[in-house]
Formats: sequence, C-alpha cells, structure tokens
Amino acid sequence: MDNEKMNGIVVINKPNGYTSRDVINVLNKEFHTKKIGHTGTLDPIATGVLVVCIGRYTKLVDKITCYNKEYIATIKLGIKTDTLDITGNCLEQESNINVDKDVVINTLNSFLGRSIQEVPKYAAVKVKGKKLYEYARDGEEISLPKREIEIYEIELLECTNEEIKFRTVVSKGTYIRSLIRDICEKLGVIGTMSSLIRTKQGKFKIEDSFTLEEIKRKEYKLLDIQSAFSYPCYELNDDEYFKVKNGVSLQIDRNDPFLFMKYKDTVVAIYEFQKGMYKVCFMLFH
Repeated sequence: MDNEKMNGIVVINKPNGYTSRDVINVLNKEFHTKKIGHTGTLDPIATGVLVVCIGRYTKLVDKITCYNKEYIATIKLGIKTDTLDITGNCLEQESNINVDKDVVINTLNSFLGRSIQEVPKYAAVKVKGKKLYEYARDGEEISLPKREIEIYEIELLECTNEEIKFRTVVSKGTYIRSLIRDICEKLGVIGTMSSLIRTKQGKFKIEDSFTLEEIKRKEYKLLDIQSAFSYPCYELNDDEYFKVKNGVSLQIDRNDPFLFMKYKDTVVAIYEFQKGMYKVCFMLFH
C-alpha cells in the first residue's frame, strides 16, 4: 500500500517482551511511514490490545487514549518485587500463604469506583523532566505522583493460594501493577503481577486484533474513523462542505454531542456541539 494513502486504525495484539515503542518501530518498517502513534502504553510484560493510528488518523490518538480499558491480570502470591511485576528484583518472599475466596471477592469489590492511586516508581511518567524509572534506576528517592482513577468493573476469575486472576475495566491512567499492590496490602499478603492481558480498549477487542506476524504477512485490516467512534452522521451539502473544509463552525438543528460530517459518503471531520454551534473537533483533510 502507498504510504501516502495509508490512513486508518489497526489493532495490534502486542506480544510479551515488546515495549509499545518496539511495536511502533516494527510498524514503521512494515508500513513504510513514520506517521504512526499508539493509544496507551503497555508494559513489556503485558500483551493484548494496542490500538495504533496511522497517517491522518494520528490526530485521534489522544481521544482514543482516553477510552476505558479492560484487562485480565494475574497476581503471583508470596513474592514482592521493586517493579511490582514478576520481571523485577525480588524484595521479599513468603511461603504458606492462605487466601479465602470470599475475602478476595470482597476485597476486589472494595476497589470499585473512584480512588486516588500512587503511580509505580518504575513508570514512564515524567517528574521535573525526568522519567520515574530513571530516578529508580539511579537509586534516587522521589515523591511519587498520585492520580484519580476509576474502577468500573472487577471480578474474580480464579483463586488459589498461589495465584489470583481477575478481570477489570478501568479508566485512563490506571496502573494495574499499582492496583495489585493495593489489593495485596488490603489482603495482608505479598504478591506481584505475573501476567497482564489488555482485552479491550473502547470498542476495540482482542478478538479483532492482529499479531505482528500477521502484519508482516499483510494479513490485517485497517479500520476507518467510524470503527473508532459511535457518532451519528450528518450529510453535508456543497456549501457546508466548503465551510467544514475551512474549519468553519456550523449552525445545525441537532443536539448530538458529536457528529460525523460526511460528504459524498466519506467522513471528512468530527464536529462537537458547543454553545449552540457545531465546532470542529477533528479534521481528516490533511
């Protein structure tokens, strides 16, 4: 495909051991373009849905990044690490851990709703121009930032004295490693994240994702903007199309929060309803 005409969204099933940047580097080479961006970093240990925007669709990265995310996470009990996952250095070990299934269920449910979460020290968040993991690797102590997060759903999938597996739906900015740390603290045990699968982000599901091997074999499907958002459409006439092309606001007798602006069956922009007018939100002309 001509890289100048490659515009769209592709859902990658990120493999274990790859950083999100590693995935983008592979796609840069396969798609012959540097204009690619992902919509939410996954740790190297994590696998699953990594939504990638290409060409003009990179303008949608910030919006898709804000979507809620679904994960399946596994906690390995009896070990504590500096990175809060199994790849880190062991800080503490404990044997003969006993957990009660009902207590675990109640503990998980106690995290539903909004809360303040401390960012893990091994994270790419910048403080004073330096990434947190860089402070950690240099042995520098720093006050870790806190964020408001929301847990929309959480359910226990499996529970033994060795492992706890659960599914959760969370807001943007939620660190599952930190959630696991807090769950273990509330249970009165030590544990660390041993696996993490992102199964869904917004409308994008793992069943609709493609491996890097499939990308290399050209066995993938590019999605358009209507696959990313569930907005109603408004068909532009010639005069309105000219205005939209120039970023002009429109007075339309609608009250939808967002509208796809279509011209001759092609979405050319997303407009947002503000103060009685529809104003440009995203343009897909150039």
